[in-house]
Amino acid sequence: MTQHIKFEERIQYADDEIDLRELFATLWAGKWIVIVFTALFATGGVALALSKPDIYQASVLVAPANDDGGAGGLPGQLGGLASLAGINLGGGGSNQTVIAKEVLQSRAFLTDFIFRHQLAVPIKAVKGWNREKRQWQYNSEIYDADAQSWLKNDKGHTFEPTDWDLVKAFRENHLSVSESKDTGMLTISIKNLSPVAAKEWARLLIADINEHMRKEDVAASEARIAYLEGKLETTNITGMQQVFYQLIESETRTVMLANAQPEYVFKTLDPAVVPQEKSEPKRALIVVLATILGGMLAVLIVFIQAYVKSSHVKPVNSAVNSVS
Repeated sequence: MTQHIKFEERIQYADDEIDLRELFATLWAGKWIVIVFTALFATGGVALALSKPDIYQASVLVAPANDDGGAGGLPGQLGGLASLAGINLGGGGSNQTVIAKEVLQSRAFLTDFIFRHQLAVPIKAVKGWNREKRQWQYNSEIYDADAQSWLKNDKGHTFEPTDWDLVKAFRENHLSVSESKDTGMLTISIKNLSPVAAKEWARLLIADINEHMRKEDVAASEARIAYLEGKLETTNITGMQQVFYQLIESETRTVMLANAQPEYVFKTLDPAVVPQEKSEPKRALIVVLATILGGMLAVLIVFIQAYVKSSHVKPVNSAVNSVS
């Protein structure tokens, strides 16, 4: 009895094993499905790869310019005196670098950057770049290049993008910021249909963030100087007057150093250059992935068809055996 059960188990196990010859026979029977699907997907992959325009990336490597506390930092003694006087004189250079990195990606700064350099049309209304003529190729469905105006749809709504649309498109399609945790260096990259624009936008970003942070710190120092001068006029205590004079001197030095330092927050170590090779799209990879996807789908269809046929045959055979 035991031997009979083991024999039945071996038969069941053998039935559960995958018969490779049967699999290859099934694939061979459906070879035309595999060939047609793979060819169609490969052709579609080629068409998709060729339809995508070339995208170029320019990168600039920068380092914090004020590792020693920056123009806005004060020695510990003066900082303590300022605190006694009820004045907050700001933090050091490391905090300034972190703030500058966040400001660089902020909505307010990017909106101002886009409109200051008139980038709305290149961001939302171009479809390519003519390398021979070094000119934009505009999307004539939404923008009239001759009249330099945005068109309207059938309902009368203009295609002109909002500030939200522009910043979103710039963040998603153009700007990327990465930081090295080991060195603290930042790599700011710009992707663009134009290699010339990619390089220029990266350069302008660094120049603008340095200028923005400089103006912010100069304005803050000048406001503190005005406050200290007002406090100086209202106190008759000699010791406090001396403290205020020292703080005013330090803030004045801060303003002078800020105005004399072109690269105020970020120092350029490796400037952006006009890229000669595209970064996207990876056309060969697109074609390979499309071909593999087509082949896998075709194989799946062949096996599904074979399973459906076998499931129809089994009930018929069972019915015939029951009748006989």
